[in-house]
Amino acid sequence: MKNTLDDNKPIFLQIKEQIEDSIINGEFNPEDKVPSTNEFASFYKINPATAGKGINELVAEGILYKRRGVGMFVTEEARDILIEGRRKLFYEKFMLPLKKEAEKLGMNRDDLIQMMKRDDNHED
Repeated sequence: MKNTLDDNKPIFLQIKEQIEDSIINGEFNPEDKVPSTNEFASFYKINPATAGKGINELVAEGILYKRRGVGMFVTEEARDILIEGRRKLFYEKFMLPLKKEAEKLGMNRDDLIQMMKRDDNHED
C-alpha cells in the first residue's frame, strides 16, 4: 500500500487503482487475498465504507470476488480484464489526441512510427 493518499482524487478510487496496479504488476495473482476494507481503513485512517466502495467496484467489474467470512480474492481473469480496460483507456486518452494532432501537422502513420522509434535522448 502507498503511504499517502492524494487529496485531488476520491479516496475510494485511489484504493481501487492501487489494487488494480498491484494485479497488473503481479504483486497480486489469481486467488490471492487482497487487504480488507478494515485493513485499508486502519492503514489510511479512513472510514471502512470508503475503502469498501473501491473494493465493491472491483467486485462488480469481475476483478475481485468474495469468499464469505474469509475476504476478497483476485479472480482468474482479473489481470486480462484490467489490461484490456487500460489499453482501451490509453487509446482514447492518448492515441486519439495524438492522431488528431498529427493530422493537423500533416503527419502520416509512418511519420508517427518513426517518431516512436527515435532515441529518447535525441531531439529533432
